[in-house]
Amino acid sequence: MILPEACVANILSFTTPADTFSSAAVSSVFRVAGDSDFVWEKFLPPDYSLLISRSTDHHHRTFSSKKELYQCLCESILIDHGRKIFKIEKLSGKISYVLSARELSITWSEQRHYWFWSRRSDSRFPEGTELIMTDWLEINGKIKTGALSPNTNYGAYLIMKVTPRAYGLDLVPAEASIKVGNGEKIIKSTYLSCLDNKKRRMKRLFYGQRMAMTAKEEAVGAHRREPELRDDGWMEIELGEFETGRGREEDDDKEVTMSLTEVKGYQLKGGIAIDGIQVRPKIPKIRD
Repeated sequence: MILPEACVANILSFTTPADTFSSAAVSSVFRVAGDSDFVWEKFLPPDYSLLISRSTDHHHRTFSSKKELYQCLCESILIDHGRKIFKIEKLSGKISYVLSARELSITWSEQRHYWFWSRRSDSRFPEGTELIMTDWLEINGKIKTGALSPNTNYGAYLIMKVTPRAYGLDLVPAEASIKVGNGEKIIKSTYLSCLDNKKRRMKRLFYGQRMAMTAKEEAVGAHRREPELRDDGWMEIELGEFETGRGREEDDDKEVTMSLTEVKGYQLKGGIAIDGIQVRPKIPKIRD
C-alpha cells in the first residue's frame, strides 16, 4: 500500500530538512512530496518574504519553488544594505547571522589615526576595518533572540585577521563577553593572536618567574584561549554562548550584547582586521 502524496508531504513537514533531503531516495512518492512547497514552507523562517525584500542580491529575483528559495538562503544572502549576512543551516534549518564591522560599535572607529576602513577582497561586505593603533580596544555587537531560531544554543564569534604589521596583541589578554537581556554578563579571557614558538621562548627568557607561574597554571588545567582558523581563511574568537527561548512570547525576544574589550593594560596594539561578528548555532558535543 502506497500512501498518498499529500499524506507523505504532511508527514515530512513535521521532520527536518535533513530527513526530507534523504527521503527522496526512498521512492518517487517521497521524492515528489519532498519537493512540494507545503513541506519547504514549514522549514523557511516565518518572515522569509521580508528577508528577501531586504536582500542586496535577490530582492528582484523570483523563485520557482519554496525548496529553491530554501537552498538560496542556505548559500547565505546579504541584507540591510550589505551590513549583514543571513543564512540557514542546510540540514537543521537553524538561522545564523553575520553582523558586518559597520554594524558593530567600535570605539574611535571613525578616527582615521586609530582605524582604517576599506574594501576588502577577502570579505563579502562592502568594507571592513583595520586597527592602526590604540590602547583602548572595545568592540560591541547586538542582536535580538527573536531574530534567531527558538530553543537553540548559539555561539557568537568575532571574525578577524592578524595583519603582518601587528604588534602588542599577545601581551595582555582581552575580555570576551555575552550578556542576554538583564541577565548576568559572562566574561572569558582570550588573547588576540596566537603565540608562536619563538615568542614563547622569548617570554620565558624575559619573564622567567611569571612564565613559571603560567606553566604551573597550565599544569592544573588552565588554557590559553586564542583565535582559531576558519574555513574561509579568517580567524575567529569565541565571545560566548547563549540559549534562545521558545519564541512564542514577548519576553523571549531579548537583546544579546556581544563584546570584546582590552582596556585595562593600556598596552598599545595594532594590526587586526575586523570583518564582523557571526552568531551561529553551536554544534552539540558528542559524548564518549
